Amino acid sequence: MGTTNRLPGADGPEGTSPIYDFPPFVLDTARRLLLREAQPVTLTPKTYDALRVLVESGGRFLSKAELLETLWPDSFVEESNLTQQISTVRKALGERPGEDRYIVTVPGRGYRFVAEVRERVDALKRVPSSESRTSRMPANSIATIRAAAAVPIETEQHTVRVKKWFRRRAALLSLLLAIVLLAFGYATYRRVAGNTGASAHPRSLAILPFRNLKGDPQTDFLGFSLADAVIAKLNNISALTVRPSSAVERYRNQVIDVQQVAERLQVDTLLTGNFIREGDELRITSELIDVATQRILWKSAFDLKHDKLLTVQESVAQQIVNGLALHVSPSEVARLGADRPLDPFAYEFYLRGVDLYARSDYPLAIKMLEKSAELNPKYALTWAHLGKAYNAIASFQFGGREQYRRAQAAYEKALALQPMQPETRVYMANMFTDTGRVEQAVPLLRQALDTNPNYAEAHWELGYAYRFAGALQESLAECERARQLDPGVKLNSSTFNTYLYLGQYRKFLETLPKGDEIPLIVFYRGFAEYYRQDRQQAAAHFDQAFERDQSLLQAQVGKALSYSIRNELHKGLQLLRAAEEKIEERSVGDPEAIYKVAQAYAQLGDHTSAIRMLRTSIAGGFFSYPYFTKDPLLNDLRGEDEFAALMSTARRRHESFKRSYL
Repeated sequence: MGTTNRLPGADGPEGTSPIYDFPPFVLDTARRLLLREAQPVTLTPKTYDALRVLVESGGRFLSKAELLETLWPDSFVEESNLTQQISTVRKALGERPGEDRYIVTVPGRGYRFVAEVRERVDALKRVPSSESRTSRMPANSIATIRAAAAVPIETEQHTVRVKKWFRRRAALLSLLLAIVLLAFGYATYRRVAGNTGASAHPRSLAILPFRNLKGDPQTDFLGFSLADAVIAKLNNISALTVRPSSAVERYRNQVIDVQQVAERLQVDTLLTGNFIREGDELRITSELIDVATQRILWKSAFDLKHDKLLTVQESVAQQIVNGLALHVSPSEVARLGADRPLDPFAYEFYLRGVDLYARSDYPLAIKMLEKSAELNPKYALTWAHLGKAYNAIASFQFGGREQYRRAQAAYEKALALQPMQPETRVYMANMFTDTGRVEQAVPLLRQALDTNPNYAEAHWELGYAYRFAGALQESLAECERARQLDPGVKLNSSTFNTYLYLGQYRKFLETLPKGDEIPLIVFYRGFAEYYRQDRQQAAAHFDQAFERDQSLLQAQVGKALSYSIRNELHKGLQLLRAAEEKIEERSVGDPEAIYKVAQAYAQLGDHTSAIRMLRTSIAGGFFSYPYFTKDPLLNDLRGEDEFAALMSTARRRHESFKRSYL
């Protein structure tokens, strides 16, 4: 093999790319991969470059000065950096100290690669590229938003570098999407090839947040938000149930036990991955694991060096058609390829917004998503997540009517861009139910289930809408179907209240997730104990929920009930009246939560206020008539003159709903 002066990563003449064999290793320069017996060996980009320089040297002695100049041509670095890279190369090759099977050190001078290397050449398949549009966004606008997110930023003098950084982040999603969809296609192909009949149950998959190996805070948000983007992509496929991002969020940057995590999420397939940034380069590794056999179905490693990969999604969608032909309908294929490339800046803000929403920082998530929509108003998922963030502010933090209006406008824009997007339909239906419009929610959810009958969240939301309307048995069936498809469905953000309304308190408690980290869940644990007459235990849970989040309406209701348990009725009523003032002032819409205010007033002995809030709840769209008739917390109101009239109103709407939708 002759000497070469090519820089690491450069192709050979006329579009060729050399492959170097030095058994048991193969260095594939087209893909920037080191393979050992066909399995990728994880290397950082700089370590790969160091190995390639050594391999291409033809056994020639390489001085330290030459290696430093080749590997860091535009930078001054300490010699220790080179020593570290050579040491890492030795470890990757499995070379022990003193063996010198591959690399011989010339003390104080340099190194020589002594393994016998055979070179062969494969033609590269080149695809014409086109310039992707780059927003002309002022640097100070970027600084304002990113400073609000407490993210380090480049100075104005380095605007060009910032733009490249944004493009790399945008390209990363496309590449990870390619990885996951190809992995999914391959896994499904293997499953189809090994089974003669269709499975009665769809395959279940969890995509864990990609682990940031370097712990770089500037890129840490990518791990969760990129996994979320891939999850959304795969929700279009009915042959697969994918765990929602809320279920995997807890595994950010963790070293996991595959069997343990799979059992907790109750999936048969798990995708894990990591990424590392070194300078301007990213390396991503991932593997798809069949949990039952612990077999790796698919594994690969990629370097990300280019910033023009924004059009890769459509080509990936076309590639997976072949692997999923028996399971993917033409309409599903069309939806998989429906996304369009994003402006790099817009994509950066979108990813940050998704990550911030998952961390419950709704105001800052809104800022990021609004900026993303401003830069690129044609990406449906940006509007869907923006609507979700507005709705969270309105529902959980007394955001009021204006936030609900903004949420609905955002959802409508998302559906106008992508009418069949299941996430948008589910998010919008949830808002309609929360604001007492179940008659609008149910058709949206049924349309989502027509598209994908195995979409667990759509079944759950349909059960949620049914319970508002008092269709409790139908609600139970839908929620149980959701839990059959995904046993952990919505456990971070919702509860199986149908069991509570049916008086099955022990069963309700069994459906709550373990642990006390979520204030809403802690409140409901106390609420069930209150129904079971264990008032002291209930008070302890109520106090804990209120301590964790005093802005949560349910936590305020629980605290008022805790005061009543301690015979401090004045404090409880004072808290309820303050909550009622906020509801009236900001037009908070969740009528199920308002019903709980009525229950608390009734328990504290203020019947007039209880009737007033019950009227507001029913008028607002919570008309679960069968629950009302048996709710023991309302027993003290049943002798009131207006109570019978309110029950009649709830019954009429309940019966009308049943005639129209059941």
